[in-house]
Amino acid sequence: MKPAVNMADVAVRAGVSISTVSRALGGAAGVSEATRERVRAVADELAYVVSPEASRLSRGSTGRVGVLVPAIHLWYYASVVAGLEAVLRESELDLLLYHVEGPEDRRRFFDRLPARRKVDALVVVALPTTAEQHRRLDDLGVAIISAGASSEQHPWVAVDDAAAAGAAVEHLLALGHERIAMIRTVEPDGGDWQADRQRLAGYRSALQRAGLEEDRDLVVTVPWGPDGGARAMDRLLTLPHPPTGVFAYSDEVAIGALRSLRRARVEVPGAVSLVGVDDHPMADLTDLTTVAQEPVVIGRCAAALALRTLGLPVPVDLQHVRTDGQRLGTRLVVRGTTAPPRAAGARLAPPRSPAAAEVLRAPRS
Repeated sequence: MKPAVNMADVAVRAGVSISTVSRALGGAAGVSEATRERVRAVADELAYVVSPEASRLSRGSTGRVGVLVPAIHLWYYASVVAGLEAVLRESELDLLLYHVEGPEDRRRFFDRLPARRKVDALVVVALPTTAEQHRRLDDLGVAIISAGASSEQHPWVAVDDAAAAGAAVEHLLALGHERIAMIRTVEPDGGDWQADRQRLAGYRSALQRAGLEEDRDLVVTVPWGPDGGARAMDRLLTLPHPPTGVFAYSDEVAIGALRSLRRARVEVPGAVSLVGVDDHPMADLTDLTTVAQEPVVIGRCAAALALRTLGLPVPVDLQHVRTDGQRLGTRLVVRGTTAPPRAAGARLAPPRSPAAAEVLRAPRS
């Protein structure tokens, strides 16, 4: 087996000291351009690849950006990470992923702070945190960037969640709906989903602007996901006066609600109109009306914030990103799950009982 080439080999071949090789390949000052080019040519000839730790030691940095996400298998988080990684890779920075799925994983992360001294910056992606966990982020001693949620302490990039909810509810109002429900989400350990709070505020504000009072029975809180959306819709269908319009926290939640409506043989949008948020790929496939956001763009903007915080060049197309907070827009995408409500006499009749509803929801053979 051929022995690995090291920095000393490059120094001997180039006729310079090891420290000069380190400075030349690490981009440090104190090396003439001619010497730098000679060292790089020798390194290429010998197929020498300098380790990140060695090349960045003189700069006091790791050359890595950490990303803290509650789920890597979900479309939103995967898209944000994809946007981040693309920009960081072009800037020759590595991405170090910390996956904290569930309350116990988060507790361990905040207890141990494994990212300390391993990264130059940490991007926190739409993570529900308690007040104590939020305080612990500052103990890392690195730059913190918030992606998918605003922050008073750190640079951030997020959509206007209240405006997104308002657009969804105003769309239903414009169609003539007055009994409009919202399916919210909850985090089991009490962590705060900022987007949920803001979307609830947007829902309430839209109703108030229309002169409608909020009916608390029409606001259902469930764990995030399609199953939660299905359970929430089941509850709404058993109300004495079910809603004719439903705004769901996300497209995945809305798709779960759509499943319950179809199993109960409730016409969509004939009897119930449904709106989500995200423009998830499944929204198009299920013909779901939604309020679109672009998580890849959120990731790219968060990467720009990390670069700017670290004093590194920012790509031209991202130089507009503000370090004090970047609010991104959303857009309403109207598809086939929304329409004007039926006439009052033909509106949805509630199921005879929860048991009867359960039979109607049973999978058909």
